[in-house]
Amino acid sequence: LLRFEGKAAYAMIGLMSGAVLNIGLDPLLMFALNMGVGGAGLSTAISQTVSFLILLTIYRSGKMQLHLSLRNFTRRGKDVFDIVSTGAPSAARQGLNSVSTMLLNSMAGGYGDAAVAAMSIVNRIGMFITSVSLGLGQGFQPVSAYNYGAGKYSRVKKAYFFTVTMAECVLFVLAAICFIFSTGLVHLFRDDPEVVEIGTFCLKLRCISLIAMPLSAMTEMLHQSTGQRVRALVLSFLKNGVVFIPLLLILGNTMGLLGIEWSQPLSDVITMLINIPFAVYYIRHLPSDRLPEPTQA
Repeated sequence: LLRFEGKAAYAMIGLMSGAVLNIGLDPLLMFALNMGVGGAGLSTAISQTVSFLILLTIYRSGKMQLHLSLRNFTRRGKDVFDIVSTGAPSAARQGLNSVSTMLLNSMAGGYGDAAVAAMSIVNRIGMFITSVSLGLGQGFQPVSAYNYGAGKYSRVKKAYFFTVTMAECVLFVLAAICFIFSTGLVHLFRDDPEVVEIGTFCLKLRCISLIAMPLSAMTEMLHQSTGQRVRALVLSFLKNGVVFIPLLLILGNTMGLLGIEWSQPLSDVITMLINIPFAVYYIRHLPSDRLPEPTQA
């Protein structure tokens, strides 16, 4: 057995075990046992349960600084409000993402199964690319929150700029690879010529616009991790709620399939442009570092 020294490694074990188990169970249940889509759902349920039990065991083992206990569950309304309000931007982002995906598939369905398949493939590839950026953002959030609470505001700025730069570089490389091999990537999922044609065009547009995504995501996470709940909630509504869904409805009903194809990349760029003033205002109004209180002799 490998011995992990870092506390983060325990969390990684719990998360990775569920992901690896899901990958292994999918083909086993779907194809070997002929369970189809039901097998995929069962695979996800099993892997999530196993991951949860591993993480619960780790927290109950005493190896972590935090310990789960029913006695420590808060009953204070303020604590519940702080938890819910801090998590509201993430909930809004995920919820609107689901709504926008359903609406996109519904509107694409009017142009045949090929359009729906192409949009779904492009969304999956796009999610794979953006998940790398979101992972960097999730690593940035605790660093931002800790230093903000400690009054180390210069570190918050450095962490923000470093994360945005790193995410932009990573996404640029991944997006460039997907742009170059867009036809082959779509063909891996479906060999239908119509699906490949629609998907290739959409994927190229998406790859170009993905460069705008890191700044938007990190700006929202910056506000969320430092307690700027209202602004974080507003930013979480921007891309899908305020920009993408109206843009999809307008372009889709006026330009047809071409408008649907352009709605996603345009929303990425517009969202970034709206996020820039929020980021500039926040960074400029951060105070100087708070000096530590002098220790008494």
